Amino acid sequence: MKKKTGIEMREVCGDKFLIAMGVENIDMNSIINLNETAAFLWKAMGDGEFSVDDLVAKLTDEYEVSAEMAKANIESVLEEMRKAGVVE
Repeated sequence: MKKKTGIEMREVCGDKFLIAMGVENIDMNSIINLNETAAFLWKAMGDGEFSVDDLVAKLTDEYEVSAEMAKANIESVLEEMRKAGVVE
């Protein structure tokens, strides 16, 4: 899995959003407001390919959460990101 090209995280008044950069990515219905954990995951995805297991390892290193709970939360976040078209 990887981030869709042209999607960047921006902070506005303390809130973090995923914003489509470039005319080909404009879809005002797909602006995503990220909570702290989702913003952490977006950064953890990096610029290349990543797996759920990669993100589980990073999330459990950063937060006091079990691998099972981390995986469930990550899968939920990724599903929402897939629906919004920001990961592929």
